[in-house]
Amino acid sequence: MKTDILSDIGLSNAEIKVYLSLLELGLSSAGPIIEKSGLQSSVVHMTLKRLLSKGFISSIKIGKKNNYQATNPTHISDYILQKKQDFELLLPELLAKQQFVREKSDVLVFTGNRGMKELFMQLLERNTQKYYVLGASKKSMVLGETWWLNYDCIRSKKVKEIKLIFNRSLQEWNKNANLQIRYLQSGFEPLTEIVITDAAIGIIIWSEKPTGLLLENHLVADSYKRYFHMLWKQSKS
Repeated sequence: MKTDILSDIGLSNAEIKVYLSLLELGLSSAGPIIEKSGLQSSVVHMTLKRLLSKGFISSIKIGKKNNYQATNPTHISDYILQKKQDFELLLPELLAKQQFVREKSDVLVFTGNRGMKELFMQLLERNTQKYYVLGASKKSMVLGETWWLNYDCIRSKKVKEIKLIFNRSLQEWNKNANLQIRYLQSGFEPLTEIVITDAAIGIIIWSEKPTGLLLENHLVADSYKRYFHMLWKQSKS
């Protein structure tokens, strides 16, 4: 089972393991949960408290032992909706604070899988009409196939021209026949991916802990566009 979506909504690795264990166990004391999840006793007990506070599980005392049960998974949708409503109440205040910033850096740094997702989403928020990718590799799939498919749908609606130069390792993954995709020569698999838009570029290093830079500069973006078009002519369909 792919659990990256549960991680995206804010569940920790331990919370995911305990919750999934309870879905399979049904009503259970802590012992079987510890055994099934493979987590330490202290971690499981702490995680059960957090899941109780979020409403993802319920508890009942049978004899001297607390027993736990996963609530209906549809309650997760209610949890997400409530978080969204809470955030929308806070959003005007956050935007107001941002307006007081006198100087904004034209270079932003992102780290980790969550950081990479934020970087890619910010690239789409620049009202760009062109979106070029150079050097995407199989390591980028660490963000999850589901996330990439959703991102592809959003990108296709917002951007008029999309050209991608992938590495051959991603050839089997391409599931969108409408995209313009070409490939670099076989055997060339860099760790660096470059995304070029109208006025910004994203540089992503797909290391064990991914790191990315978002640079907003028309001149730099134009320079990278010329470089991309040169490689586009040399690459193969």
